[in-house]
Amino acid sequence: MVSISAVLPAYNEEAIIADTARTMAAVLRDLVPDYEVIVVNDGSHDATAARVDAVSREDPHVRLISHPVNRGYGAALATGFSAATGDWIFLTDGDKQFDVRELAGFLPAMDDVDLVIGFRRPRRDPLMRRLNGWGWNRLVRLLFGPVARDVDCAFKLFRREVWESVRVESGGATFSAEFLIKAKRAGFRFRERRVTHLPRTAGRATGARPDVILRAFRDLFRLRLSLPPRTARQAKPAATRSAVEPSRSGERASRSGA
Repeated sequence: MVSISAVLPAYNEEAIIADTARTMAAVLRDLVPDYEVIVVNDGSHDATAARVDAVSREDPHVRLISHPVNRGYGAALATGFSAATGDWIFLTDGDKQFDVRELAGFLPAMDDVDLVIGFRRPRRDPLMRRLNGWGWNRLVRLLFGPVARDVDCAFKLFRREVWESVRVESGGATFSAEFLIKAKRAGFRFRERRVTHLPRTAGRATGARPDVILRAFRDLFRLRLSLPPRTARQAKPAATRSAVEPSRSGERASRSGA
C-alpha cells in the first residue's frame, strides 16, 4: 500500500484551516495506513499558524511549515512538495472549496498513470474569477499546446518522483501550469477526473490581485521563452500520455497531447 502526503497551502485562513486539516487527515486515515498532512502557512498575518499548530498537537500526522513572509502560492507548494515523505503527493487548497472525500476515486485511477488531475465542473467562484480562469487556460493552451483542461485546479494526485524530476521556477500563480507543462514534456502520464467545487465560505481569495496577475503573466511568458520548441513527436497527440475519466454525465472529454 502506498503512503500519501497531502499538501495544503494556506494564507490568512484562520477561520477554516483547522477544520480543513482535520478533515483531510480523517479522509486519509480511511484510505491508507501511512499518511501525513502538511499545511504550509505562507506568511499569514492572522492566526493560521496557531490554528494548525493546535491541530498538530492533537494529531501527529498533521505538520505545520511556516514561511516567515508571504512568498506566493507556488513557493508554498514547492515547500510542501519538497517536505513530503509519501510515495504519492496530493495537492488541495486550505480554503475547503473541494470535497476531499473524492480523493478515494483518484487512487485506483493512478494504476497506469503518474498524475491524476482534477477539473472543476461547475466552478463555484464569482464570475470574474471564472472568466480569469477561462482566459488563463486558453492562454496556456495557445502557448504550450494541450496540457490539462483546468491547469490550476487544486485537486491533484501524483507520484513523488514527478516532483523530483522537474524543476519549477515560478513561485507564484504560474506554478501549476509550469509543473504540468514540464511533467508532460518529461513523458509522465496524465489522467483527468472531474471533481466537485464548492463556494468559498471563509477567508478571501488573492489570485485576482493585480500584482498576482502581472506576476503570473510575466512568469508564463518567461517560461515560454525558456522552453525549447515542441518536436513533432511531442506535439502529436498520444493516448498513452493522457487520458480523461468520464464525467458524471457520462460524456468523455477529449484527450490532450504531449
